[in-house]
Amino acid sequence: MSRKQLSRGREDPERLGTDDTGCVILHLDMDAFFVGVELLNRPDLAGLPVIVGGRGARGVVASASYEARAYGVHSAMPVSRALQLCPNAVLIPPSRGQYSLWSGRVFDIVEQVTPDVSRVSIDEGYVDVTSALRRLGSPARIAAGIRERIKRETGLTASVGVASTKVVAKLASTRAKPDGMLVVPVDRVDDFLRPLPVEALPGVGQSTQRGLARFGIRTVADLADADPRWVERTFGAHGRRLHEFAHGRDDRPLHSVPKDPSVSAERTFGEDVWDQGRLEHALLRLCDDVAARLRADGSAARGVGLKYRLDDFTTLSRSATLPAPSDLPADLHAALLPALRGLRRTHRKGVRLLGVRAHDLVPLAESGRQASLFDVDGDGAVSPPRAEDAGERRGARDAQTALDEVRRRFGDHSIAPASFLTDE
Repeated sequence: MSRKQLSRGREDPERLGTDDTGCVILHLDMDAFFVGVELLNRPDLAGLPVIVGGRGARGVVASASYEARAYGVHSAMPVSRALQLCPNAVLIPPSRGQYSLWSGRVFDIVEQVTPDVSRVSIDEGYVDVTSALRRLGSPARIAAGIRERIKRETGLTASVGVASTKVVAKLASTRAKPDGMLVVPVDRVDDFLRPLPVEALPGVGQSTQRGLARFGIRTVADLADADPRWVERTFGAHGRRLHEFAHGRDDRPLHSVPKDPSVSAERTFGEDVWDQGRLEHALLRLCDDVAARLRADGSAARGVGLKYRLDDFTTLSRSATLPAPSDLPADLHAALLPALRGLRRTHRKGVRLLGVRAHDLVPLAESGRQASLFDVDGDGAVSPPRAEDAGERRGARDAQTALDEVRRRFGDHSIAPASFLTDE
């Protein structure tokens, strides 16, 4: 649970009433999403404190069940600290590719209600139900139907805020957690917002919170009652936006936050890595992870990037363009391997973190494959593809698809390429 969520209690819906007139914006937020996905394969852990996070001295918490959060565990906390707070927690390593797969299933359900959906992360998004009112009823009824379908068809739970603006809907979904729904009527927005701590507002991080506190502004009411001209002079345009939020006003369009057109994976090593063979092997695993997520999304990447963090936290990056859009790990690995070797030659230090990012994504069905139509030889001449090359590519993708299906049915660690067996 985040610092902000720790400061928020569960809202009593009866206090605000249930009038959803004009409340056409929903904020859907999956409950402890990574944990929820893991429990689909481990139902015996339901009700126990569960942490999804990396093992080793540098592992961090990706998600924690509400039973673990009761001990003060929250995301981005070092796993070592989380286990000190909750020593009986069950630690599960993150499953590669599964979260993207289940996120897609959840939002497929939402998009059957209305196409007016804006995903802001893998486990949350905004929905404008204006176009669905005549067909499906009131906003609250639509929200309840979405939650019920998600739970019935995926086994996962979601909390939903129903309001007239994005900022109020987001705050409402958080106050409804876990597995709840909260409607904030248009004429009760102030009643809902004013008691909240000011750090509950989106955009109020620790630095802004300290700056507001210097002027005695500790609640949303304090900020709402401040002179807007003073707020803007003191905190600039950001302050003006926060003052609007404090009144529940939010003119951001539904799609103001575009979906990140990339897929990435990172690995922080338990100890700094100096051996080039180990780095190349880690790169292969990361490419396999990213490629699996591309296939789950039905996407192919035109470009790839490498993130390379040294033991002194210096972070370097390199990028490469693929000959043709691809969702195969071998293609991603081949494109990034020269960059990794070049960085190793010029920076002879221990490596703390390695990351892979696939970008410039296109739908696989629309990606074509120019390299499968024509090849260019060493003299720059264009020649038809060899039948055996096309066959090899089809075979490689068929093999990857078969691996995906086995992992989907039996878990990520049920099968792996033989090249992974030498990993540490």
